[in-house]
Amino acid sequence: MDASAWDARYAAADLVWSAEPNRFVEAELADLAPGRALDLAAGEGRNAIWLARRGWDVTAVDYSQVGLDKGRELAGGTVVRWVCADATTWDERASYDLTVMAYLQVPAADRRAAVQAGFASLRPGGTLLVVGHDSQNLTDGVGGPQDAGVLYTAPDLLEDLAGQRFDTIRADRVERPTDAGVALDVLVRLVRR
Repeated sequence: MDASAWDARYAAADLVWSAEPNRFVEAELADLAPGRALDLAAGEGRNAIWLARRGWDVTAVDYSQVGLDKGRELAGGTVVRWVCADATTWDERASYDLTVMAYLQVPAADRRAAVQAGFASLRPGGTLLVVGHDSQNLTDGVGGPQDAGVLYTAPDLLEDLAGQRFDTIRADRVERPTDAGVALDVLVRLVRR
């Protein structure tokens, strides 16, 4: 999907995603001390808004201006820097204490570029958290994209950062209960050295 397709998808619904943060984002980051955060491929900004309300200085980046506009409206008085840009070409190096990427489901080369951009945006000691639909979800889970080309695993994400220096805090396949059954997601949390 390109930006215009996402603009149309966001324009067609009140909220495509919930207003609440992703359950894994909330669970993994609730105890981190606030600093500067980057929500890369932020969509409607639910994770960015949650972080900002916890005291983080947040930049939300997405290539859908409609999604960002909806996030700005959802945020109300909560301050978030909203930037319309492509996650695969983002370049604000060593600027953030946290980068979050939630459910960016794109072909492997684009995912790799976005993961590398998100990692490069971290200061040493910064945390990268990536959550997405796991490859195994296609056969053993429910929902999510039905295109194997946009699904991935924790080892895929770690391989995207081959040659970089980091400590892996968590690299797992996790279960996410939904109304339709259990979805299988990938969750990677690491700290840049």
